[in-house]
Amino acid sequence: MGLRILIADDHAVIRKGLKQILLEAFPDALISEAVDAEEVTAKTIADTWDIVITDLSMPGRSGLDVAQDIKQNFPKLPVLILSIHPEEQYAIRALKSGASGYISKDAATEELVAAVKRLLAGKKYISSEIADKLANGVGIDQHITPHELLSNREYEIFILLAQGKQVSEIAEQLHLGVTTISTYRNRLLTKMGLKNNADLIRYALDNQLI
Repeated sequence: MGLRILIADDHAVIRKGLKQILLEAFPDALISEAVDAEEVTAKTIADTWDIVITDLSMPGRSGLDVAQDIKQNFPKLPVLILSIHPEEQYAIRALKSGASGYISKDAATEELVAAVKRLLAGKKYISSEIADKLANGVGIDQHITPHELLSNREYEIFILLAQGKQVSEIAEQLHLGVTTISTYRNRLLTKMGLKNNADLIRYALDNQLI
């Protein structure tokens, strides 16, 4: 049986590009596509896969939620998270959610293929910088920082707010309502003990999250 790869992204052009890259590297692979977390869940239950490659930000539940679900239900199935966000913002959270690797969408084709091969070999794929942070215990619960108290969706919105995006922009990007984003914003500010967006941006800068 050939390699079975499941890719998840809500943008058809991204899925098409990924599929092309993967088929060039693994010509005999069977590659299936999903547009959101719910479809990933359905397909992982219905079929057996060798690896899941998922976008971080999708409508509804995120790639981090996908990683958590798969880790719980299929602990041996590796998940590679692809994202437009820099590694320092999400890699540690991705690994803690159950992902086996994290790679930027801006990465070279060779790097993506190398990451897939590494996960298929039962290893993890992260940069040496993030590996050093993990080795030194950064982000491993020895000292819980306020942003680590956030849910995956709250953290995603926190980062976007810290980057200066407006609530309406975030709502459009995440395919959620403006009221929903505002609710998340209020909730995460309360959890983190912050008063406003200026405090939030200052916190993100102080903690090198942006």
